Amino acid sequence: MADDAASGDGATARRRANALALAVLAQLAERHMHPYEIARTLKDRRKDESVRLNYGSLYSVITALVRDGFIEPAGTEQDGNRPQRTVYRLTGAGRTEVDDWMRALLGAPVKEYPQFMAALSFLPLLGPDDVGDLLRTRLVALRVKVRRIEDDLEDLDLSGTDRPEVSELAVADSRYELAILRAELAYTEVLVRRITDGTLGGIDAWRSAAR
Repeated sequence: MADDAASGDGATARRRANALALAVLAQLAERHMHPYEIARTLKDRRKDESVRLNYGSLYSVITALVRDGFIEPAGTEQDGNRPQRTVYRLTGAGRTEVDDWMRALLGAPVKEYPQFMAALSFLPLLGPDDVGDLLRTRLVALRVKVRRIEDDLEDLDLSGTDRPEVSELAVADSRYELAILRAELAYTEVLVRRITDGTLGGIDAWRSAAR
């Protein structure tokens, strides 16, 4: 029984590694939709900034969710002369899955492996001068990203809507991304400064080894 439970936990973990599946379940929790409408709604709401979206992966995810019993066809729709599109709906099992998935994501931090963290762990592969130059280039890109998100958020007139709390919810992911980018920007600025002025611990040995 313990082995069966462990196997089930592993299958759940693998399935829940795909955030696009969560996005599909979330859209169908609102209403019945066909795949194109799911993709269009995600793009309109700019959720493709939070979830990697492409049509090939979307159809694969929908096929898997149908196979696992989390969604099911609810009928078809036809727009003019276009081919019929299958409309999907959430099943009872799908409702339970999306609730459990959200609770797990929100309630328990998990170890992630950002590529920048991996690069930081192997800094001595390059010399400090090269690293400093590359990080200064990164700082430019980070500042552009931060400014873009700040501008996007400023463009949203949250105070002018009838339900401002809904609009705040709609940009929670953007505000989180902005906070992460600002933290990375602040950290990288300090790292570059300490590499440049020679106050980073171990930099003399690092510089000697790079020669």
